Amino acid sequence: MMDEKELVNSIENGESDKLELKPSLSQINEIIETVSAMANMIGGFIVIGVTKSGRVIGVEIGKDTIERLSNKIINSTEPKTYPRIWAEKVGGKEVIIIEVKESENKPVLAFGRPFKRVGKSTMKVSKDEHERMVMEKHKDNVQFDNQICTEANLKDIDREKLKWFLRKAKSERDFDADPETPIEEALEKLGLSKNGKLKNSGILLFGKKPQKFFVQARIRCARFKGVKSLDFIDMKIFDGTIPEQRENAVKFITQHIRHAVYFDANRRYDRWEYPLRALEEAITNALVHRDYFSNGEIQLSIFDDRIEIWNPGELPKPLTPEDLKRKHKSIPRNKLIADSLFLIKYIEKWGTGTNRMIEEMLKSKLPEPEFQNLSGGFEVSLAGPGKSFEEEIEKKKIQILEINERQRKALGYLKGKGRITRMEYCKLNDIGATYAKKELNDLIAMKIIRRVGKGKSTYYILVTE
Repeated sequence: MMDEKELVNSIENGESDKLELKPSLSQINEIIETVSAMANMIGGFIVIGVTKSGRVIGVEIGKDTIERLSNKIINSTEPKTYPRIWAEKVGGKEVIIIEVKESENKPVLAFGRPFKRVGKSTMKVSKDEHERMVMEKHKDNVQFDNQICTEANLKDIDREKLKWFLRKAKSERDFDADPETPIEEALEKLGLSKNGKLKNSGILLFGKKPQKFFVQARIRCARFKGVKSLDFIDMKIFDGTIPEQRENAVKFITQHIRHAVYFDANRRYDRWEYPLRALEEAITNALVHRDYFSNGEIQLSIFDDRIEIWNPGELPKPLTPEDLKRKHKSIPRNKLIADSLFLIKYIEKWGTGTNRMIEEMLKSKLPEPEFQNLSGGFEVSLAGPGKSFEEEIEKKKIQILEINERQRKALGYLKGKGRITRMEYCKLNDIGATYAKKELNDLIAMKIIRRVGKGKSTYYILVTE
């Protein structure tokens, strides 16, 4: 309960998401709507007898004023809300304070409609948002992946996809199921069917044509020109099972990001512009945690300077984007799908996926991923290295090459001209043909250059793969 000093300080700071000022009880309906809004958010206080500007004008309080106010709030909210209400003197004038706690039973309705706080305003909750709040309330009973797919039967399951999964689960986690196990028995053991009836998760993981039942279960991928989503260079939509979508999305990325291959005498070096493990993790998370009730598709966008992966469905509460950058618990929206992908080591169950993403990005000397709830969904943004990628690769190449200055000069010439002959090597370094032949052959042995043509038409080019 606030004392007068605390109350005065709050009033002086003005309205906020946790404080509403009302001049009189004549605005009773608005007061009750704000009770609903605060109960649906993080709670707060309503002070009656103060103008919007913070001027205390007081309110007349009779013997049963507070009791009637309390009854009006209780009878106008569903589920019934019981805020704490009391009178307080401020500057010699009486005001009424209503303290609203965040409800554990959301959504709280006022006059049959839910409200929310946006900054210092009370607003009606949209129909879609209301439905999401109800879904969140009953999520344990109505999880998408746990529901029966009434239109599907065992004939809609791809036997080979299931056998692949069981072999991999045995190899990765020593899962006790023979790949030849009958379909119905295997799905029951995985929790993906019940009494012979397929669950949505079974179709998403092993269906012959999952999009026949769930058209929204797909990934839309685009490679855009530049750093804005205006013109795209390539766009593909991937259907299929969750493992197939994951594999195809990763392939799409590798087709549109830079890849460096270089050698020394004993080793091949591979370097991707982005760490593939971080990208695999981000795609898997999108497939596991997306809201399959939503008609939206997962969107993978590749720009010159970043990659963005967005999925329908915000983070499950109480997780926040900031939580993902520290130790946190795993709260899968689709537990059966998460459990299945755990068996084939596509994910770990203990909330470490985003931490691994961060670790892989930092290991590649890239910024930490950015996480945010966006447009009713969740987005991961991974910043790329830009031009520094090519510069670093060239530096690495030079560091590992055990070559002399003449050979280095020739490699610079090759990068500019694309080819070099033995005679050009001689002129470039002012040496004879015998030395030139030996040094060029050394570069061939180190798989840095290769010979093209025969006799007088022979020339040399850089090895790129």
